[in-house]
Amino acid sequence: MSAPTHNLPDEVAVALVLNGSTVAVLMSTPHDLTDLLRGFAVSEGIVDWGTDVTDCEVHEYDEGIEVRGRIAQERASALDARRRASVGPVGCGLCGIESLTAATARPPRVPPALPTLFEAVRVSLAALDAQQVMHQQSRAMHAAAVFTAQGLQIVREDVGRHNALDKLIGALTNTPLQNAGILMTSRLSIDLVQKCARAGLSALFSVSRPTKAAVELAREIGMTLGVVTPSDIIFYAGAPKEVDQ
Repeated sequence: MSAPTHNLPDEVAVALVLNGSTVAVLMSTPHDLTDLLRGFAVSEGIVDWGTDVTDCEVHEYDEGIEVRGRIAQERASALDARRRASVGPVGCGLCGIESLTAATARPPRVPPALPTLFEAVRVSLAALDAQQVMHQQSRAMHAAAVFTAQGLQIVREDVGRHNALDKLIGALTNTPLQNAGILMTSRLSIDLVQKCARAGLSALFSVSRPTKAAVELAREIGMTLGVVTPSDIIFYAGAPKEVDQ
């Protein structure tokens, strides 16, 4: 018997373009793509704020989608210089060093998370399922949500967990980040910790366990990292009773 395909999630090639130069090509669910561009620029350290990316446009082609935006020229020049510095002679054996360094880069420290967030995260978890509209249709989507002491605020979804987080970061232009935490439905890896730290977020929770590298980095930079269930929170970093490695 053939399985139905009408409720499967969409996944298309998306090119993120700043000042006419492509900064990334990724596979993404084709929703909230200007948020994706702004959030990627913040979480990768290209700009400080999502509002630094202006004139966003989405262009659809047969091969995929191009999302275009503009940033200040000095930022664009620094991005070009970084791109040129990462190019080395073929076969030298060292061409990947810049990429390896970036993969394990230590982002800036974050301020302590507000204790009120710990009280709100389980309430936010209970509210998250109803906000995952695309996941309810496909049962194959990741979600990233921002919550405050008042509860769940914004949710973004994507087939990719990194994309879901970038979309969320790009949507946070009106949310005070120092009072907010992030709740995800995916495993917490080191790159998600890096992305949150670059966006100035102090608390990251999920329903799935973190990697050891994610825990180590979160402890180094002061980020709260935890796994949340309907009845409990397990803190891996940023709380007095952390889980031993």
